Amino acid sequence: MGHVVLFHSVYGLRPAVLAAADRLRAAGHHVVTPDLYDAPAVETIEEGFALLDRVGEAAVTGRARAALRAAPPDAVLAGFSLGAGVAGALLAERPEAAALLLLHGAGGAPEAVRPGLPVQLHMADPDDYPPEPEFGRWRRAMTAAGAEMSVHRYPGVGHLYTDPELPDHDPVAAAQTWRRALAFLAGR
Repeated sequence: MGHVVLFHSVYGLRPAVLAAADRLRAAGHHVVTPDLYDAPAVETIEEGFALLDRVGEAAVTGRARAALRAAPPDAVLAGFSLGAGVAGALLAERPEAAALLLLHGAGGAPEAVRPGLPVQLHMADPDDYPPEPEFGRWRRAMTAAGAEMSVHRYPGVGHLYTDPELPDHDPVAAAQTWRRALAFLAGR
C-alpha cells in the first residue's frame, strides 16, 4: 500500500483527522498527519481562522513542506478543507505524487497537474468552501489539465461532515466517503 500525507483543516489536528489516519493505516497505508499549527486544535471555525492568522500561512506551508521531505516522492497528498488546499498547493513541488485526495474542499493548481493524475474530491452540496462558481472553474481547469477527476458531492450535509465532533457530522455521508476514499487509495 501507499504512503499518505494527510493535512488537517483550519480547526487544527483534531481527533477526527487522527481517526481518519488510523482508518487508512488499518487499510495498509503508511500515514503521517503533520501539525501545521504546532498548537492545540480549536473548537470553532472562527477560532481556527484566528489561529491560522496568528500562525501565518508561511509557517503552515513550511511545516507542510517539512512533512513532505520525509515522504517518498510518490506519496498521496491528502487533506481536509484547508488541508486540501495545502495538499493541492504543494502538488507543483511533488510531480510524482501518486494521487490527490481532497476532503471538504478543492485544491490544486491546474498547471501543476500531470496528465492522468488521479484526483478524488468529497464535499458537501452545496458548500461555501469554495463557493460554487470558483469550484466550477477549478473543476473545469483540473479536467482540462488532464487530471482523472472523481468528484463526489453529498447533498444536505455540512462542510466538515466526516468529523463526528462537529455539528456538520453526517454518519451516512461520512461512511460513504470513507468507502470511496479507501477504494480510491487501494493499490496506490
